[in-house]
Amino acid sequence: MHIPILSAFMDYLQGEGHLILPEIELTLFGLGILLIDFTLGVKERYLNAGLALLGTAFSAYTVWRLRIPVAANGPLSGFHDSVIVDPFFLFFAALFLAATALVILLSVKFLEIEHEQEGEYYALLLFACVGMMFMASGYDLIVMFLGLETMALSFYVLTGFLRREKRSNEASLKYVLLGAFSSGILAYGFSILYGLTGTTNISQIAFALNPNSRLASVIAQIQEPGAIGAATREYLSEVYPAALHIDPYLLTHQLPVLAAAAFVLVAVGMFFKVAAVPFHQWAPDVYEGAPTPVTIFVSVASKTASFALLLRLFLVVFGASQVNWMYLVAGIAIASLTWGNLAALTQTNVKRLLAYSSISHVGYVLMALVAWDEKTKTLSETAKTGIAYYLFAYIFMTAGAFAVLIVMRQKGLIGEELEDLNGLYHRSPAAAVLLLIFMLSLAGIPPTAGFMGKYFIFLSLIETHHPVLAVFAVLYIVPALYYYFRIVVHAWLKAPGDAPRPVMSNAQAVALSIAAFVTLAAGLYPEPFTKLAQYAFGR
Repeated sequence: MHIPILSAFMDYLQGEGHLILPEIELTLFGLGILLIDFTLGVKERYLNAGLALLGTAFSAYTVWRLRIPVAANGPLSGFHDSVIVDPFFLFFAALFLAATALVILLSVKFLEIEHEQEGEYYALLLFACVGMMFMASGYDLIVMFLGLETMALSFYVLTGFLRREKRSNEASLKYVLLGAFSSGILAYGFSILYGLTGTTNISQIAFALNPNSRLASVIAQIQEPGAIGAATREYLSEVYPAALHIDPYLLTHQLPVLAAAAFVLVAVGMFFKVAAVPFHQWAPDVYEGAPTPVTIFVSVASKTASFALLLRLFLVVFGASQVNWMYLVAGIAIASLTWGNLAALTQTNVKRLLAYSSISHVGYVLMALVAWDEKTKTLSETAKTGIAYYLFAYIFMTAGAFAVLIVMRQKGLIGEELEDLNGLYHRSPAAAVLLLIFMLSLAGIPPTAGFMGKYFIFLSLIETHHPVLAVFAVLYIVPALYYYFRIVVHAWLKAPGDAPRPVMSNAQAVALSIAAFVTLAAGLYPEPFTKLAQYAFGR
């Protein structure tokens, strides 16, 4: 039987549609959860989690299949070059899906205890993942911004999902206000880029902003009839279509100032999203007030997606002017390391402590952006590996640390204060051992994934002759050791109080086992994970 709509959809998927098939699958499963949720009873709502996991599995399989045409033909682009499927996207899409799956597994019992087992929760997780994927695959400012806002809007709702808790409502309100403010700044930066170059394609914007392209003289030739041959004129018009409408005087006299203004606005917007100092104010309150599974998602998936977008913009659009913004990024990195570590020292709430420590982790990743190879005029290969490896390790070790807090959450006990961890080793030896593994990795102690991530970043700074930054990065491990081991001391050496013995569900056990395995395996046997990190940047 011929169904026109179905046939048209299949034809679409066989064309450009296959480039966004992972996102389509997640969207369809999210919509399906919203529809099916109405037919489920209260005791059957856990089935929504199973459907969400199935959606991530389908999407992950599609991402895995896309590596074959990418390996054969190189990066695939579609929709007028606004979306690109390359190793960078495939790597980050896999990380987003892994983080989403871990959060789904950790959410089932948590929502049961909170009496908030609703289908829209899991649908929003999938929609947020869709936004993240478009942030990584977008090669156009509009697609990037739509992906960012799809993710952000989902997080605004998820942060305030515990409607009966005032701190959840307060965290959601702060997140909305500061998130909207940062999005407005970023959109203003994007508008300047479009006004300068007449295009939203980031490769064409990069060509226009590159001081070595001598674009002003090229545009003058294109716009002057008979100055160049028809074939050359047609070729240049294809490379940069907006050249026919750009004023050479604008590029010659006003480009440097406006390009600098655009960079500052884009950088501020992105630093808000990754919670870098001094744009970090929202992070501690949101981390503390949000449901703990959502805290994991905001901490690991949102931050990783924001870094993917930041890398696209900084390395593609502003890569040619790295020498101008290198010291700004270095200053932000040092400020993030300083404030994140010092503020974490005084915290008694574990979620706030991990929020401030995550700010210091942002500083490590930003430091790698300074490691520029002078010969190739691009980010050094070691720095690229370090960024990808660090973000990969960060997802699993941070998710694991928060997951232990979720296990601590029992009826009558929130389990987020340091005192609540007292005697955890006596109450649940398995949870205490897992907590120790994740704290060691977050502190950067071998043999864990966190150590390897820091090692690559330190090595990249030394190779590119930035010893002062390398020394700063190493020294800040000392305060990190102190506050991470405060958690370990409470869990292992303090006498147990009246808190009940944590009971780990099967789903939580699976999530924690995966997180612990990756955290240890990536430290003990880093070679396959290093190759995966190198693959992200096309090596």
